[in-house]
Amino acid sequence: MSDSKDQQWTETIESNHSLFDLNLKEVWRYRDLAFMFVKRDFVSSFKQTILGPIWFFINPIFTTVVYLVVFGNIAKLSTDGAPKILFYLAGITLWNYFSSCLLGTSNVFTNNAGIFGKVYFPRLVMPISIALSNLMRFGVQMALFLVIFFYYLFKNEVHPNLWILATPFLIALMAIFALGMGMIFSSLTTKYRDLQMLLTFGISLYMYATPIIYPASSLKGVFKTIACYNPLTGIFECFKYAWLGVGDFNSTMLLISTCIIFIILAIGTVIFNKVEKGFMDTV
Repeated sequence: MSDSKDQQWTETIESNHSLFDLNLKEVWRYRDLAFMFVKRDFVSSFKQTILGPIWFFINPIFTTVVYLVVFGNIAKLSTDGAPKILFYLAGITLWNYFSSCLLGTSNVFTNNAGIFGKVYFPRLVMPISIALSNLMRFGVQMALFLVIFFYYLFKNEVHPNLWILATPFLIALMAIFALGMGMIFSSLTTKYRDLQMLLTFGISLYMYATPIIYPASSLKGVFKTIACYNPLTGIFECFKYAWLGVGDFNSTMLLISTCIIFIILAIGTVIFNKVEKGFMDTV
């Protein structure tokens, strides 16, 4: 028998993309599959429900009412002069989209192990489809926001500006941030399942670290400095400044958010690409 050192492999099968590669060309070729997942998620969300898509409206309306009573009337937190209902609804609409995308993306591997183990397709299709399906929910809630916005606009109680044109960019930033963080947590939860519970708890705390129920202008000293490095601060403040005309938003704040978000996306891409090669061994 020949020595093992003299043996050579005739063919090696390995991944042909780098750890930083999102492989978007291949994802585009599977776009029909992504839209099928979007349709599946949308339909399954309201299957065997009485009110169906009306739940899209019920959640932000009830949450806004609670915030109005607790934070607006009891705690009397500032809204920088903006109508309280519109101020809270703006924050809730954005937060619902971000948190839904993050929670959905964070368990991509564990929830879809059966599919991943049977057929090949770019794994990134799944988290992208989650972001798209939640974008449909966001569109419905955004419609509710616009109805109330135009009511106060006709009463001349809000003063929008040209930053409104940046709204699609802000939504894209939220989706990218949720995607990056979701890829990190989905990769880690393949081995450490309890991180999913930690994430659920952490999102609840993160909401209060984000200017949803209060404006960033109300923060002082070290708290304001910390808030500036929260990637969502620049997004939320820009949105409120654009639509409501309130806050101390500046372009530097949004630039900081953008840089941090793309750094997180790069980290998430590396971890995701590394884990997807052998995650079936740990799930």
